[in-house]
Amino acid sequence: MSRLVLASSSRYRRQLLDRLGLPYVWSSPDIDETRRPGEDAESLAHRLALSKAQAVSADYPDHLIIGSDQLALFDGDILGKPGNFDTACANLRRFSGHKVSFMTGLALIDTHSGRHRVVHDTYHVWFRALSDEEIEDYVSRDQPYDSSGSFRMEGLGIALFERFEGNDPNTLIGLPLIRLCELLREAGVNPLSNDRQDRQGS
Repeated sequence: MSRLVLASSSRYRRQLLDRLGLPYVWSSPDIDETRRPGEDAESLAHRLALSKAQAVSADYPDHLIIGSDQLALFDGDILGKPGNFDTACANLRRFSGHKVSFMTGLALIDTHSGRHRVVHDTYHVWFRALSDEEIEDYVSRDQPYDSSGSFRMEGLGIALFERFEGNDPNTLIGLPLIRLCELLREAGVNPLSNDRQDRQGS
C-alpha cells in the first residue's frame, strides 16, 4: 500500500508525480486561498502549500503528504487563478512583452512523526509581444481559468513565450520535482533506490 499522498485534484500535478514512478494516492484539499493582509508572496506560497497537505492529513496517518501551490508575480502584484475569460485576457495583456515570475510552494508532511518541511522554487518566463487576437484565441482554446498566470504550460501556453529561466521547468506547471525529490530523500524515500516500493509500503 502506498504511503505517499498528493494533496491536489490537479491532473497536471498527478502527471508530474507519475514521472517519479512511486505509488501514491491523491486527495482533493478544500482550503481558503485568500491572501492575508500584509502577507508576502513567499509566506503565502508556503502557507497554501502546507495548508493543502494539512487539509487531508487526518485521513492519512503514517503517510507522507505532498502539498503544492503556485503564484504569479508581476509588477509588484501577486496573482492567483483568473477564474474567467475576461480576467485571463486582462492578465495576458499585462504580461505581453514582459518577464513574469512564478513561485511554487511545496510542503511535505510526515503524519507518522509529525514533522514537515516547506520550501519553494521560482521560475521566470518572458512573454512575447502578443496581439489581442492572439490572446483571445489562446484563452478560448486553452481556457486556463484555474491556472496561475492565465496559461497552461502543459497545453498551448508554450506559444506565448520567448524564453524561460530557472532550475526546474516543472515549477511552471505547479510541482517542482527537483525540490520534491530532495524532500522525499530526506524522508527516506528515494525514487532511484531499488527498494523504493518497500519503503513506500513499510
